[in-house]
Amino acid sequence: MANRQSVDDFLQRCEEDIRFAKEQLNTGRMQEHYNGTEYMDAQQRIEEAVNDLAHLALSCNAQQREQLHRMRLQLQQIQNDLTLDANIIQEFN
Repeated sequence: MANRQSVDDFLQRCEEDIRFAKEQLNTGRMQEHYNGTEYMDAQQRIEEAVNDLAHLALSCNAQQREQLHRMRLQLQQIQNDLTLDANIIQEFN
């Protein structure tokens, strides 16, 4: 079973990854172009967080799984935003 501290640490890391991804989205939207390296890094960090979350959820209790489920929804939303924005930029280049 995952201990409380490991789940809390993981959720904190996810929040940092989401914050970084939102910064990349906002910067790109304001400048109408994206820093490819940092944008891809944001996408990769979110993807890794989604994968790590799936593994962590296997060893959690019901309350922790609920916390992870809510985080998964947030991660998937930012992942979708990153993908959609990247597709829009590619259309115009």
